[in-house]
Amino acid sequence: MAHTRTHPLGTSPTEPRGHGLRLRSWDPDSDADAEAWLRGFLDPEFQRWNTPLKLWTDLAGARESLRARARDAADGRSVSFRVTDEESGATLGHMGVNEISRAMKVARVGYWVLPEARGRGVAVRSLLLASRWAFAELGVHRLELGHAVGHDASCRIAEKCGYPGEGTLREAMFQTGRHDRFRDVHLHARIATDPEPPVPAAR
Repeated sequence: MAHTRTHPLGTSPTEPRGHGLRLRSWDPDSDADAEAWLRGFLDPEFQRWNTPLKLWTDLAGARESLRARARDAADGRSVSFRVTDEESGATLGHMGVNEISRAMKVARVGYWVLPEARGRGVAVRSLLLASRWAFAELGVHRLELGHAVGHDASCRIAEKCGYPGEGTLREAMFQTGRHDRFRDVHLHARIATDPEPPVPAAR
């Protein structure tokens, strides 16, 4: 697995490659990156299952969101990867390693895939790649993954990537488009000593 840059969290590389993918840093000053981030955020499927703390709908909001993520990375709180096709460089989606706790050796993962890239195993391949990277480079022992109850596709992705379900967190996530209502979350997790699942072929 090749790497090309130094990560702000320390000496960890930032562009892991494998499974036909390359995970790159998002660039807040790139029009293409901001446009892809905006499309991902405004995608109805994303909005159905995710309600970020700050709701925005334009390129200015997208750039500010990416800048906030860059600050979080610089402070060691999270890592945000732009998932790209290893050959073409096309943006396929997002993979985040969030809420990193070096003291507790735990982090939370989250992801989304652009509509045109769905059905090709992108989420599974990128989650496998990011999980391996987080265990090896961040030294975490446990990675958690939570999704809204009812999001069956995300549940299948988690299980394919070696994240078994551990239970239900009551009212642990905002409801769609609201910050005053909550819904249950299905919690999955993987620990560093779990066997690594097989990598599915790219479709």
